[in-house]
Amino acid sequence: MSMQTDVKSTYLTASGSVFGNRSRIKAFSICPTSALAGKLVLKDGGSGGTTLVELDIPSTTTPAPFYNLIPGEGVLCGSNIYAVLTNVTSVTVYYG
Repeated sequence: MSMQTDVKSTYLTASGSVFGNRSRIKAFSICPTSALAGKLVLKDGGSGGTTLVELDIPSTTTPAPFYNLIPGEGVLCGSNIYAVLTNVTSVTVYYG
């Protein structure tokens, strides 16, 4: 079995572009804020693009970072991976 492509990552503390070309989202790591419910939305095509992944993050008094691996070959973004962070301290998105 051969490697599909190198995996890279982008760290964000606010909504923004993860990668500006066609790529696959492989995983993400999230640091939630304390006591507030949050949300991570990963889009294809910039801030107004198509939602591909949407994740609700429940509120907790003791937030802990967590990691989520996307199965298979990941989620394909045809043009631009964009992350929208709501009540999230930071996110690292892994893509390739």
